[in-house]
Amino acid sequence: MSKTIKHQFFFPHPPEKIWEYLTNSELLELWLMKNDFQPILGLDFQFVIKPIPSLEFDGICYCKVLEIVPFKKLSYTWTGGPGDGKITLDTVVVWRLEPKDKGTELFLEHSGFGKLENVNFFAGMNDGWVKQVQKITDHLYTLKYGNTKA
Repeated sequence: MSKTIKHQFFFPHPPEKIWEYLTNSELLELWLMKNDFQPILGLDFQFVIKPIPSLEFDGICYCKVLEIVPFKKLSYTWTGGPGDGKITLDTVVVWRLEPKDKGTELFLEHSGFGKLENVNFFAGMNDGWVKQVQKITDHLYTLKYGNTKA
């Protein structure tokens, strides 16, 4: 049975502002990781971090843009493994944005953690997504109020 990560976040900003953090390579690097992402349907791209030997992960997430609905929905594959072309993680990330009266609801669904060898990925990424998305809030706060946090 496949496990799915689901999270919901609220930002007091319009969808267009949040969309930038999901689709602009430089902004993605601020909160997620180095990448060569471009919002082009069918584009193959990578997210890159330091290898994590305990997860048998070489640090490269191989991705492909599956769907783009500007300011509303973005989805891409998210695969990886220990290296040498071996893929042990084969998942899909879907972002949905819904405008609200005072901002944007951002929904994350990361699915496909069906293999037993993906249990540790699932656990780490479930909490990890929350921590990473919080960096968007931190960055937007810093832009609005400067470097001092209340």
